[in-house]
Amino acid sequence: MARVFISVGSNIDRKKHITAGIRALHELYHPIKCSSVYESESVGFDGDNFYNLVIELDTQSSITEVSANLANIEDLNGRNRQGPRFSSRTLDLDLLLYGDQVLNSSTLTLPRPEIYENAFVLLPLTELAGQQKDPLSEHTYAQLWNKFDQQKQQLWAIDFDTDFCSAHL
Repeated sequence: MARVFISVGSNIDRKKHITAGIRALHELYHPIKCSSVYESESVGFDGDNFYNLVIELDTQSSITEVSANLANIEDLNGRNRQGPRFSSRTLDLDLLLYGDQVLNSSTLTLPRPEIYENAFVLLPLTELAGQQKDPLSEHTYAQLWNKFDQQKQQLWAIDFDTDFCSAHL
């Protein structure tokens, strides 16, 4: 069984797509645990604000199966893969961590580099796994958050109904 963390984001019809993403992950992998939902400005392009959170779950599915399921959920929510890398998204599901796996292939890097680069990934991950050690740096995610330049990217928690999330795994 692997403990998995997935980043969830949307800046197009945000509430609808975030809810759909949470629901789909719950249906595949319940129970799931969710961080708070945060709103932040877009990073890397000029666009509408994003909603972001991180989901924690346990699975016996392989990395390949989890990645395929995430892509399928994105596609079912109208994800456009033809645009630039930094652009608006109906739903963005990124595999952040799969157990303590370290992987660097042409299709997937684990831990996902965005953990170290973006407040909207690191802060919600820290909520769920603050005392867990990052397999690359050997620091906990709480330590990484404390070292992060928190003025670089502003984000704020919002009220969001996460009916499909359990309080604990």
